[in-house]
Amino acid sequence: MARAVNMKMNQWVDMTRDNNTQIETIRAHFEGHAYDAHWHDSYLVGVTESGVQQFHSGRVRYRSTPGEVFILSPGEIHDGDAVDQAGFTYRMLYIPPSLFHQTLPEIFVSPPNNDEMVFPATLFQDKVLAAAIWSAFDAIHQPGGKLSKDHALLQLVLALTQRFPWRRKAIPQDKNHSALRLVKEYLHEMATEATGLNELAEVAGMDRYRLSRQFLKCFGLPPHAYLVQVRLSRARQLLRQGIAPAEAAALAGFADQSHMGRWFRRAYRFTPAAYRNICTNVPDD
Repeated sequence: MARAVNMKMNQWVDMTRDNNTQIETIRAHFEGHAYDAHWHDSYLVGVTESGVQQFHSGRVRYRSTPGEVFILSPGEIHDGDAVDQAGFTYRMLYIPPSLFHQTLPEIFVSPPNNDEMVFPATLFQDKVLAAAIWSAFDAIHQPGGKLSKDHALLQLVLALTQRFPWRRKAIPQDKNHSALRLVKEYLHEMATEATGLNELAEVAGMDRYRLSRQFLKCFGLPPHAYLVQVRLSRARQLLRQGIAPAEAAALAGFADQSHMGRWFRRAYRFTPAAYRNICTNVPDD
């Protein structure tokens, strides 16, 4: 486990990663703009500590107040801002979907296999769930032993599964959505290639303007911005493996390390080298 604290004026980010569970935790304070729209491969489960945290997700603006729980599913696009000069502080866990599925056999007689947890809302006033998140965060962020960590994480999974159902994700069947899903899959498969809008329009079977408009409406980002997020996700995976930022940038499809670094900081508020250090204890390059 490693920790990095990046200070800039009155804003700070304190992040850790538990290599056994692959859970990342973050406690941060932001004033003004926090981070640009992005998504993660993990479940985001957190609590606002102080101030008012404002963010957009699914084209809806949310405001999270102290003690309020916020939950985002993997792939859910979101941004973040403070609403006043006081800023906001929050703590959050990034939980890999695989960890839930490893724990489910301890909870269910017939555990769900290909299902996912479905949340009826993004914000919750739930003191019990907030306490479970807080305890799990402390168990990883301020470790006191494997047994206490395992207990806190199990209690969090129990609290979540007791409140939210597991079911197969519904996929819209309309023609436009099917075409857009092909474009989305193409962007994942060809993330390291130089892909143009004409090529994507051909994959979708529609003109470029309609593709851009419909893709933004369906997935929350235009195609070029979505491709950046795919590359950022790959870069994070590579950096977690200890690969140097310059090589990770090339393997993820960025023009160079500087290009990756700019997008990385806009989305996560720390550098690729700092993230690599958090995950591997390798000094920053």
